[in-house]
Amino acid sequence: MQIALNGEWKLYYHPQEEDMPPVEKWPSLSARVPGEAELALMEAGMEPDPFYDENLYRYRKYETYMWAYEREFSLPEAPNGQQWILHFDGINTYADVYVNKVLVGQADNMLIAHEFDITAAARAGAENQVRVIIRSAMLEARKRDYPVALTGAESSDYMWQRRPPHAFGWDIMPRLPCSGLWRGVWLEMRGSARITQAYYATKECNEHRAQLQFSYRYETRDVSLDEYRVRVRCGSVVWEKAAPFVCGKGSLTVEQPLLWWPRGYGEPNLYTVTMELLRGDEVLDVRTDTIGIRTISIDHKMAPDSEGEFLVRVNGCPILCKGSNWVPMDAFHSRDAARYAQALELFAQAGCNIVRCWGGNVYEDHAFFDLCDRMGLLVWQDFCMACAIYPQSQDFAQMIEREAEHVIRKLRNHPCILLWAGDNEVDEMYDGLGYEGANRYNALTREVLPRAVRMNDPYRKFLPSSPYIADGVARYSVPEQHNWGPRGYFKDEFYKNTRAHFISECGYHGCPSPESLARFLPQEKLWPYTNSAWMTHDTDYLPYGERGYNRNQLMADQVQVLFGSVPETLEEFSLLSQISQAEALKFFIERTRIHKWRRTGIIWWNMLDGWPQISDAIVDYYFCKKRAYQTVCRAQWPVLIAADEHAGWEHAIYLLNDGRESYEVTYVVKDGDTGEVLLSGAERSPANENLRLGAVRVIPASRRLLVFEWQMEGKTYGSYYVTGFPPYPVENWRRWLGVIDALPMGETV
Repeated sequence: MQIALNGEWKLYYHPQEEDMPPVEKWPSLSARVPGEAELALMEAGMEPDPFYDENLYRYRKYETYMWAYEREFSLPEAPNGQQWILHFDGINTYADVYVNKVLVGQADNMLIAHEFDITAAARAGAENQVRVIIRSAMLEARKRDYPVALTGAESSDYMWQRRPPHAFGWDIMPRLPCSGLWRGVWLEMRGSARITQAYYATKECNEHRAQLQFSYRYETRDVSLDEYRVRVRCGSVVWEKAAPFVCGKGSLTVEQPLLWWPRGYGEPNLYTVTMELLRGDEVLDVRTDTIGIRTISIDHKMAPDSEGEFLVRVNGCPILCKGSNWVPMDAFHSRDAARYAQALELFAQAGCNIVRCWGGNVYEDHAFFDLCDRMGLLVWQDFCMACAIYPQSQDFAQMIEREAEHVIRKLRNHPCILLWAGDNEVDEMYDGLGYEGANRYNALTREVLPRAVRMNDPYRKFLPSSPYIADGVARYSVPEQHNWGPRGYFKDEFYKNTRAHFISECGYHGCPSPESLARFLPQEKLWPYTNSAWMTHDTDYLPYGERGYNRNQLMADQVQVLFGSVPETLEEFSLLSQISQAEALKFFIERTRIHKWRRTGIIWWNMLDGWPQISDAIVDYYFCKKRAYQTVCRAQWPVLIAADEHAGWEHAIYLLNDGRESYEVTYVVKDGDTGEVLLSGAERSPANENLRLGAVRVIPASRRLLVFEWQMEGKTYGSYYVTGFPPYPVENWRRWLGVIDALPMGETV
């Protein structure tokens, strides 16, 4: 039996002080659970929307508040031997939990769930009270000592706290280190025996047969296990065995399996697997998992330049990975889940086959991974550490290991998960210190996390960091890289000649539309872009601590590079910025594809904003698409015609195929202004390979629009390429936009 405790709670609040009055004497208001205390203040009309104008700064004072969530609940009478367990799927962060004024447990990690046995404290058949007192995380932070080397971090506040690093201020998110019950709360009546773990892995498979390996663990209050059995059912295949030990393993053979494939390479077929725990003929517990039958491997060789390798294989097939980084869906994480479906549909429609869950975020819930399973989206999952030198003490390492074990056991049966990565850019932080050999050793990602993965998910790849920089290998010589560099012209030498095999971050700024800007900026602050409200929503800048670069100015500089000047109106600035962003991402993606298999994947930055801002996202917080979204959709079609960069007086033209099917293709390359046919023909596009169709002669400095149209499977597709060098006349681009927008879009994957 389960009883949900979501909905309306009473929320008490008070500045945290040495001599606090009793909770009952604090001010209070109504609050929703799941939710954050700060949202409750806004919904009660006590504070304005922090996403509008410069209201964000009004919430700084609440960082040193204490909060108390409280509600009543009733419990039915439970049979003898049953326990009542109180579950919190997310507490933010440092909390004492009381039931009927009895302390039943404590929490210190926002990123994992917590459960407490309240059997002794609860009163069956009567009203009960639960109260969760949450202390100020910022005051807790003062109690800790921190590494001297902060490198990428402006502040040390977040390093000891198991909360998402972005909450303390990032270049993509505001400083909002919230408090609250941000995921669901519920009660469970638990019997005397239950399955605590079930792990499924595909040991080997092909289209004829698959070997499914599994392990399990159960707990019971029975002393004798003689009558215990475990039964596993996958389709028509059943495995059953006596279980005289609480840990066990087994295997199933599935004939003619329907394999799970990433998007564009086949169907993401899924199986329902049921595990039962029995004592004699009595079923004590049942657990159901949805799995995919597939093998995943990564050919990863750490060596400088072209000798390195980072190639993903699914069911033995090499995969050209194309996708985007997944950043926080909302600064208030209680609202994340409501955005999952619409956000992931953007990935699917854009032809993505991979999503990287960035390490500055929370761990998403099952609903996110369920969608990725069904959509065929591979998930690269970072552990939640980013851009800092983290404590190396034993107590911090133990905290990280407990967290990792919890997360791995929760998520490991999802077939979409490609790998576990130790963190985001922490190796780069160590690299910046100039240490070599043992001095740059990060015990968290070289010892603690790999042990957690080996013990709990041994069939998946563990990557120590993203990017992983081994000792003795230069930062921009490793096979997997974050290609940010100088953030200048998107075709400069850094971007054009990257040594990366796999690019797991690479982005470019794009201004939101004037309509979206007007939703979070007052009319008088919409223009020019140099005012304080724009700076607030360029969150690399904060009045209480400037960090990083001025991304608004950088965006303007990128517009000036491409077009020769910065426009004087918001409408033109937004348009030209969005063209600049679209062309940059098109270049990054198509250059990766043209050079496959020397390049094996790109996870660009990024799809969607988590709050209203000026950023690299190609879809803003309100789900309004910037121009780059449609451009990326074209660039990521499984079959695409694209032009390489100018060499020897010509642009080579390629037919690209990222999939397991071959196609008959007829094509034509034309001048977008005159309609002159420059190249045409018919070829068979080989499965999962590129084909050079020929070349088009172009004078290097001439600015021309090349248009590609092709037919396959009864459908017509179109794409384009702009030749020459910047600055481009704005009137040329306005003319070309009409031609580009009229090109056929074909169908998405």
